[in-house]
Amino acid sequence: MLHTELKSKIRKLWDKFWSGGISNPLQAIEQISYLIFMKKLEDKDILDEQNAVLKGIKYNSIFSGHEDCRWSVWSEYSADKILVHVRDVVFPFMRDLGEANSSYAKYMKDASFSLPTASLLIEAVSIINDLHIKEQNQDTQGDIYEYLLSELQTAGKNGQFRTPRHIIKMMVDLANPEFGDRILDPACGTAGFLVNVYEYILKTNQKKGISTLTPQKKKILDEESLYGYDIDRTMVRIAVMNLMMHGITNPKVVGEDTLSKRYNENGVYDLILANPPFKGSINKSEKSDELTISTSKTELLFLELMYNSLSVGGRCAVIVPEGVLFGNSNAHKSIKKILLEKCRLDAVISMPSGIFKPYAGVSTAVLYFTKGEPTEKVWFYKMEADGFSLDDKRTPQPDKNDIPEILEKFEKRFKENNESRFEKHFFVPFEEIKEKEWDLSINRYRKEKEKEVNHRKSKVIIEEAKKEVKELLEGFTKLSKLNK
Repeated sequence: MLHTELKSKIRKLWDKFWSGGISNPLQAIEQISYLIFMKKLEDKDILDEQNAVLKGIKYNSIFSGHEDCRWSVWSEYSADKILVHVRDVVFPFMRDLGEANSSYAKYMKDASFSLPTASLLIEAVSIINDLHIKEQNQDTQGDIYEYLLSELQTAGKNGQFRTPRHIIKMMVDLANPEFGDRILDPACGTAGFLVNVYEYILKTNQKKGISTLTPQKKKILDEESLYGYDIDRTMVRIAVMNLMMHGITNPKVVGEDTLSKRYNENGVYDLILANPPFKGSINKSEKSDELTISTSKTELLFLELMYNSLSVGGRCAVIVPEGVLFGNSNAHKSIKKILLEKCRLDAVISMPSGIFKPYAGVSTAVLYFTKGEPTEKVWFYKMEADGFSLDDKRTPQPDKNDIPEILEKFEKRFKENNESRFEKHFFVPFEEIKEKEWDLSINRYRKEKEKEVNHRKSKVIIEEAKKEVKELLEGFTKLSKLNK
């Protein structure tokens, strides 16, 4: 989470865009993304050049022959020159950076720079400079971008909530992605899951801070490992820029509805991480023939899609609304039967309703399952805190955080006692879940601890009663004497 000063600057940036005539929030975030991308292009180019010098190798700058496209150059231009230069020179340069057949080239082709005035551009440049993006570590850069997205007024429409970074990290840690995994996010949004997976694999393939991946393996990781889909072309553009700025030169992100007939990639992915739309529905005529569950609810269809897309032995960590856990319609039961009978449902982690605030107060859970073998027992965990307050402010509360314990207890679940239903975590056998009509709600199985009541001994109560009666009788005796 960002400190107050950074948040204030980002709100100021939003205010400038709105007052400057860009009132559509999605258009605003797209234009802001272009500017941040332009800034980070030069920051990354400088860093790459420094690394090349340290290694003693020749470096070819992306700005060779285009020096006037450097942020540090054009951002100093006067008001009568800057807007025309960025629109007609810098933006076309940025738009044409990708390889000819890349996702970047495809989805940037119809992108446009639409800041209306030089004064708005100059103010935006000034605020972005104040954010000191170059000096921030990668997590803070990501937080800046996530906070920008959190200001989207359209967030939450059709259940498209931004996933908090620490929840993404928890899911990635649970899934433990490895080099060689083919990884998918079928509703990738801004590519938060893919970025975190990429960083996780890079981090776990280091020795004393130096990568152990050969150039060939790094190429495989960059070009053949990470795949994303999203129905919104603007989101695809943002996702592509996000991945490129994390070092992936040719991101595999496609603007397509994975629930439609146009998608068919059954059995090809080793790992899926996702937070698909909760409230959406799909037109029956568009729905893929591979999806057999009779429903138009996207939260159920995405689960079947993920099952179909996984290879045997493939695993999936996905966020679902709480209704999926206890829903008892035929469609709900059908998908849960698939997860329990055709997969090993490893974990159900129920999360508190404040996780997605300020977007919404919806209660959610993380399902983690492995395709190809039936479930014997399911590990449940009731998360009560995630390190932040559960109100709209989401104030950091590091002393209230179940995530470290979740990761630790999940790893040790077969070595420790997980039988007590009074604890936050425990196993439930498959047969019991089947008897309860496939209910995956933890509250159906968890028992609340009864509060201890200290009852006084009967002898003490009797003695106190005798004393009170004696005092009453003495009072009546005195009263009667006075009346005489």
